[in-house]
Amino acid sequence: MKPRRVVITGAGVTSPIGVELDEVSRALREGACGIRQMPEWDRIDELRTRLAGAAPHDDRALRRRYPRKKIRSMGRVALLATYASERALAMAGLDEATLHSGRVGIAYGSTSGSSAALEAFCGKLFTRYSLSQLSSTDYLRFMSHTCAANLAQFFGLRGRVIPTCSACTSGSQAIGYAYEAIKYGLQDIMLAGGAEELHFASAATFDLMYATSTRFNDQPEQSPRPFDARRDGLVVGEGAGTLVLEELGRARERGTPILGEVLGFGTNCDGEHVTAPAEPGMRGAMELALADAALAPAAIDYINAHGTATDIGDVAESQATAAVLGTGTPISSTKSYTGHTLGACGAIEAIFCLLMMRDGFLARNRNLDELDPRCAPLQFVRETLAAAPARVMNNNFAFGGVNTSLIFGAPALLGD
Repeated sequence: MKPRRVVITGAGVTSPIGVELDEVSRALREGACGIRQMPEWDRIDELRTRLAGAAPHDDRALRRRYPRKKIRSMGRVALLATYASERALAMAGLDEATLHSGRVGIAYGSTSGSSAALEAFCGKLFTRYSLSQLSSTDYLRFMSHTCAANLAQFFGLRGRVIPTCSACTSGSQAIGYAYEAIKYGLQDIMLAGGAEELHFASAATFDLMYATSTRFNDQPEQSPRPFDARRDGLVVGEGAGTLVLEELGRARERGTPILGEVLGFGTNCDGEHVTAPAEPGMRGAMELALADAALAPAAIDYINAHGTATDIGDVAESQATAAVLGTGTPISSTKSYTGHTLGACGAIEAIFCLLMMRDGFLARNRNLDELDPRCAPLQFVRETLAAAPARVMNNNFAFGGVNTSLIFGAPALLGD
């Protein structure tokens, strides 16, 4: 069977810089800051960071949005995923018969399930040693595949379910695996993305590794600082991003607007260290994506970097990028707007790339005042640029040595 072309017909997002596509695009163009102080974390003894990127959703308002029966097994992370997915499916214009046909599947991920639900469950069970206040739905909220499973039930999807739980590559792996499922004829349409809820446990995890930003606790607009000489670590964030991927011929037959095309995907493993980044693995993922797309490095018009603002990670990524793509391609890290949304970042940043192609601009790398001399001298975007990127690369790297690279093409490349 000849590989099929895969296009994007729907997108939905909730993020620290907005929940509507036009709102998010405007925030990127204007260099908006989605980071705020977290005084509610003052109660956590010895937690040093006080910054985060929060999505503008109240849990109670989210729950009122949907029938209780359909969301009782959802924690915040799955609710955010539902919000983004509802928007994406509405844009795609898919009817109920299609969703229930068995030819529509889902690939969706998060770093873990709902941390708040896990905290509540463990707090009751492990301190009181009693089941009296526990619910049968508690586990369903914090299980690792809570987003994929709950979304499949919520929308009545009967195709394949692919949960991706690979930390910071959860969202990008989901998009890649969804793309492959359609490309090779296993599904016609896939819902794909990633989500993450904000919880002090995530901040604490990176704090223990001395990987969080602490120097700018009183200046949230100054952090994170990807690739900058004064960067001092990442800022955790939350949100969700969902794409509807569809076989090109089917999308054209429906006459639905197309946001872009998935041109290539590469993923691999360093096979070296659980937390330390490895430049060869990063290079390999980018090379795999280029080979899958049958593109030369010079064909890429913009790179959305993983760029978390950690000391070693930014250096390794910049050197790997230079080795594969050279130093002339515009590049920026949009985590400088949202913080690191962990399992959601690959999907949210994919949507950022699609918006840049749609609206004709390149988002600047916020807080990049002085490039770390250890980083490769890439063509960092210092100010918002008017541009018409036709092919963009979106890179993400995760603990466990998991690397991903996605390449998206503008609708204009599709031809007639």
